[in-house]
Amino acid sequence: MKQSSLLWNYGVVSPTILAAIVGVGVSAIATEVNSPQTAESLAITASPEKETVAPLTQLAQSPNHGGNSSDKIWEQINHYSNETNALEQVTNVSQLRDVSPGDWAYEALRSLVERYGCIAGYPDGTYRGNRAMTRYEFAAGLNACLQQIERLIAGNNGVDGSDLETLQRLIQEFEAELATLGARVDNLEGRVAFLEDNQFSTTTKLSGEVIFGLAGIAAGEDANGNDIDNVTIFGHRTRLELNTSFTGEDVLRTRLQSEGLGSLTEQTLTPEGDLFFAGATDSDVVVDALLYDFPLGENTRVVIEANAGASDDFASTVNPFLDGDGASGALSRFGTRHSIYYYLDGAGIVMNHAFGDKVTLGVGYLASEAADPGEDNGIFNGPYGALAQILFKPSDRLDIGLTYIHAYNQDTDTGSRRSNFRSFTEDVIGNAVPTSSNAYGVELSWRLSDRFALGGWLGYTKTTTLSTLGGQIDRGDLDIWNWAVSLAFPDLGKEGSVAAILVGMEPKVTDSSVNIAGINTEDEDTSFHIEAFYQYQLTDNIAITPGIIWLTAPDHDSDNKDIVIGAIRTTFSF
Repeated sequence: MKQSSLLWNYGVVSPTILAAIVGVGVSAIATEVNSPQTAESLAITASPEKETVAPLTQLAQSPNHGGNSSDKIWEQINHYSNETNALEQVTNVSQLRDVSPGDWAYEALRSLVERYGCIAGYPDGTYRGNRAMTRYEFAAGLNACLQQIERLIAGNNGVDGSDLETLQRLIQEFEAELATLGARVDNLEGRVAFLEDNQFSTTTKLSGEVIFGLAGIAAGEDANGNDIDNVTIFGHRTRLELNTSFTGEDVLRTRLQSEGLGSLTEQTLTPEGDLFFAGATDSDVVVDALLYDFPLGENTRVVIEANAGASDDFASTVNPFLDGDGASGALSRFGTRHSIYYYLDGAGIVMNHAFGDKVTLGVGYLASEAADPGEDNGIFNGPYGALAQILFKPSDRLDIGLTYIHAYNQDTDTGSRRSNFRSFTEDVIGNAVPTSSNAYGVELSWRLSDRFALGGWLGYTKTTTLSTLGGQIDRGDLDIWNWAVSLAFPDLGKEGSVAAILVGMEPKVTDSSVNIAGINTEDEDTSFHIEAFYQYQLTDNIAITPGIIWLTAPDHDSDNKDIVIGAIRTTFSF
């Protein structure tokens, strides 16, 4: 017998059963699937009762894995249950305002309320009897109806014989779906028991990330005509992250990190083109990040940073396809985010407040030597950065950021040596001159289509020297500019992959009134940073990113020959 005619005959013979399946199935399956144990252990969740502000520091997400046909049947049944988990039991058919005595199923519904007590309605007082029903919904409802009748029989309550006969035919027709449902539930119960016995923690998620990096300088010559050594390096950056939540809305993050890939600055003699994921070479394990992120009201989040805090912990860098914190996106520090964001790092407190869906304010204060009790250190006396940013979202595809940062004794470690003036003075006269910087930035990210995005930024910094160091230098100001334009192509070749090209000018001192014993403190030439990469998402957990970085006049000095840096980054996440 064809499915369509069979269901129609069942409807004619016993509309009571069909109504029971819809009513009982909705309430019973929703209760079963969304039980606390199942939802917590297997991440089968329904829509939240109210909208909450998401943590600023996102928890790691588990990858999705393909399944067999039984898994797909269960997913369909579960999807139906989640969609209808808001239904409420009714005690009188008159409570359903869209059911009238003239409806063909009115008597069936009334009978179910009086005889079986198994009719559920929507919170708005409707039954929505004309809604289309899939075969999966029918199977889920039939299973729940059987359970309800079993309870009635166990309680010695009368059950109509014709209803039982019709149910028997339905059981035969939907034998495959019911068998899958029963087996799946048994399997889930076993998995839940195993997880409860072997779980790492009821409040903490463990995630990890390993980067293997291979890089080398393909060409280059310094201002004295000496060839830059073409050294190829290979190393890693390894992270283990523990994300703990006590209320479901907060996050205590502890991140352990080991670095084994050195910076290229020693070879290129300039911070330009340095890789974001490069750092130490000793592979020592350190606590790289320790923070607590919690809500303050419905629209505000606060993050207390104990160490290694950064601007992207609370303020968008407005560079979604290139800023992957070194693990994805751009390869270089400059390409990853606007250089002025690097004025901010260390320990302190930051916050983010949303003014509706269109405007967000981020403010924060971080000190890079907050834990050092020595002279001219600590959270207020040592190097620090304070940021304020307004992020505008005119649409889902357009983000515009306006950023201001005030920093004391901080460098960005991007751009020319002179733009990192504190480090520059330490190199040339043996002492780091105290500096104060005020940086202003405009950032934009515009997703013109699903496969194409335009991004970029413009930044200006005025750095003031605060000491003459015993007459070794003249006090004065430096004007520092930087800019970039990027084109990104999401999902190119494969979903999750991205290709991008970025052209920009790393921080350059365009004007200076500071004199150091006749040493020029202004960058007279202009170097362009050109970077291209293709991040291929091999699997959900493995990405391979080859890329190239071209510096046209390193250190903003045309006497230095072009430098070409090649790199291949492989990222494993779990």
